[in-house]
Amino acid sequence: MRSAELVLMPHEKDLGGFKVRRLLPSVNRQMVGPWIFFDHMGPAQFPAGQGISVRPHPHIGIATVTYLFDGEILHRDSLGSLQAIRPGDVNLMVCGSGIVHSERERPQVTAIDHALHGLQLWLALPERDEEVEPSFHHYPGASIPALQVAGVPVRVMMGSAYGATSPVRTFSETLYVEAQLQAGQTLVLPRAEERAVYVASGSLTAPDTILPEYSMTIFANQPGVAVTATTAARIAIVGGAPIGQCFIEWNFLSSRKERIEQAKRDWTEGRFTKVAGDEVEFIPLP
Repeated sequence: MRSAELVLMPHEKDLGGFKVRRLLPSVNRQMVGPWIFFDHMGPAQFPAGQGISVRPHPHIGIATVTYLFDGEILHRDSLGSLQAIRPGDVNLMVCGSGIVHSERERPQVTAIDHALHGLQLWLALPERDEEVEPSFHHYPGASIPALQVAGVPVRVMMGSAYGATSPVRTFSETLYVEAQLQAGQTLVLPRAEERAVYVASGSLTAPDTILPEYSMTIFANQPGVAVTATTAARIAIVGGAPIGQCFIEWNFLSSRKERIEQAKRDWTEGRFTKVAGDEVEFIPLP
């Protein structure tokens, strides 16, 4: 049996000097464990006066994870949260029954030339937690377990791996690990019912496949599967247990199609709570 089941390449979008690579959901694979959305944003360089400015928009039925390699995003939401997201921190927004948020930049950031680079991921909440009370959780980088595995620097962002457990809240069996390998280094992947390796930079090989830059490789749940870096590489390992059937449309996810239709009506008719400090603009329902 091959250890590598599928290699996904991203669908790229240019948002005006700002590139996003989307791996999940894809035509060939909707989810890996509970992960249903995976975007690699940047790396992007912005001149003074420019930057990202994502207007308020709603979510239900998911938890979002924002992790930056470089730059800063200013998070605001309808709970009143105001948080500057910086490299190394893990930021979890539990959307549950409904939340609205915006992603902008502080004036101090946009006033100068600056960069932005990172990952944005969505977790599908299991059916029992779909309507959980929304919340926002900020985990400083120093709180995330960091260790060396066969000489490879590893951070356990969510779940448990390599004998370490992350403090980041989870709702089902969830895995998210970051590793940075030098050329020639090998890392044995942690076990998970479903798992994938995303190559944020560099390239690697597995026994029966090549893992090029910006690819996501789905691996079978076999013991001892390892990847070897052919160049310096930064990878994200994601996975966990599947959560069952769910439906996704725009920013809404649910096990029930009628719940998504209700959320669409609620957004169109202005029934979601507005973002504190960002009440005027919004992204209309597509």
